[in-house]
Amino acid sequence: MKKITELKLGFSDAENYKRKENKELFNAIFVKNVFLEQLMSPSSFFLIGEKGTGKTAYAVYLSNSVYQGNKSELKYIRETDYQKFVNLKQKHHLLLSDYESIWKVIILLLLAKSINVEELEGNPFSKNKKFKIILEAIDEYYNHAFSPEILAALNLIENSKIAAELVSKHLKAGGEQTAQTSFQESRFQVNLLYLQREFERALSDIKTKTHHILFIDGIDIRPGSIPYDEYLECIKGLGNAIWNLNNDFFSQLKYSNGRFRAVLLIRPDIFNSIGLQNSTNKILDNSVFLDWKTTYPDYRHSQIFGLIDRLLNAQQGKKFEHGEAWDFYFPWKSPTTSPSRGHDPSFYKLLRLSYSRPRDLVTILKILQQVAIEDKTQENTFFSLENFDSDKFQNRYSEYLMGGIKDQLSFYYTDKDYEFFLKFFNHFEGKGRFDYNEYLSAYKKFTEDILNYHTGIPEFVDNPDKFLQFLYDTNILCYIENSRSSNPSFSWCYRDRSPANISPKVKSNVRYEIHYGLLKSLNLGFGSKKRKKYEKG
Repeated sequence: MKKITELKLGFSDAENYKRKENKELFNAIFVKNVFLEQLMSPSSFFLIGEKGTGKTAYAVYLSNSVYQGNKSELKYIRETDYQKFVNLKQKHHLLLSDYESIWKVIILLLLAKSINVEELEGNPFSKNKKFKIILEAIDEYYNHAFSPEILAALNLIENSKIAAELVSKHLKAGGEQTAQTSFQESRFQVNLLYLQREFERALSDIKTKTHHILFIDGIDIRPGSIPYDEYLECIKGLGNAIWNLNNDFFSQLKYSNGRFRAVLLIRPDIFNSIGLQNSTNKILDNSVFLDWKTTYPDYRHSQIFGLIDRLLNAQQGKKFEHGEAWDFYFPWKSPTTSPSRGHDPSFYKLLRLSYSRPRDLVTILKILQQVAIEDKTQENTFFSLENFDSDKFQNRYSEYLMGGIKDQLSFYYTDKDYEFFLKFFNHFEGKGRFDYNEYLSAYKKFTEDILNYHTGIPEFVDNPDKFLQFLYDTNILCYIENSRSSNPSFSWCYRDRSPANISPKVKSNVRYEIHYGLLKSLNLGFGSKKRKKYEKG
């Protein structure tokens, strides 16, 4: 086996795997599992998962090459794209339905430009003429320099009058349109509808040899310059456009071999926010829900253990049996946290410190590797328990988890709200476990402290039960109930969340516990002896 410093542990952001020099590593470590097969279903329109569960990784893997006859494209929404939407709204007084129409044209344009004309040739039964004419009009608009990104598509939307006139001109020249059509700058919605209709007609005529999937990513983080209400309107329109195009248009087309599909990558809480009708059914029937959680007894057979073992195994030069690479690099055991076990396998420690997300476990390995290098223990052939328990590792990993919490909160709240939020934990006097009355006491001190220095209380802390739900939704704390067995029941949002229950609720008047991985960053002040006692409960 390679030394730990020789291991290539990849990237935390899967977007890096789109680069040519990183594709070989990604192909070697990527695990083709049940989630990938579910994503191949023609009825999968939404890829739903918490931050760090691998949404982007699946889209990148499929966009790197043709997979099972599927040619995929991955497009990201950037901050400048959202600003374009805000400008369009101000200029044209857009409604929610207008956002949906804009997204439909963007999706149709990007899908159309992903199809190579060579794909269509050699098929005498395809009616390709109109499609080729549309492509010629697009090429003229972009002066044969179309950049296949959302921002470029928005440029066409912004100049819908010019774009519609060019499409109409080319269709008339090709004998595909004879009726007189007039376009005006003031009739933005009419121009948009015309473009949508002509794209749909062109795509309806063709027959492709491969399936085409458009993945849209980047909605998990709201840019600070875009107000929440503006942002939510934009992604609500996107969600509706994804659903309606897939369900009402693409599914009705008569294909030979190829089909079209658009897939939105989205967090569960954001999916819940966009308010699609019959959302539970859409999750059950039209979504891939990334769920990596496992139980201690079954961990060796879990998806997440297989993924990490594959990461370690794939770069050894020879193939080892399932679990061999893990056992080599993490051979140690730790004191048990349950009287029913004599000891805990090393993987338990990683599960306890994480949210059962691939990114969490990969980050643990990467930080342990860094600590080994800095402490000059890089000659070690395995990751040591001593380094895992060190303050250096625990501090860095806790900071990583808090960075994820901040990113998650940024969708709804400002940086100032986040600073308010951090002050709440100062009122627990170092406690990581507390009951409901202790929580209420801390909440009361917290809000009084805010009002001493500010004129109002942020929306997410305007009542104690709402704030408690907020802490549970973000997986900062769990609630604890006594069960009929001797062991208490720990309920975490990420574990309770499921396709049938995408927004589980916290319970009042029970006990609560801050996630162990956050204790350092939240300054909840456990010394080594107290920390060991805390682990054991």
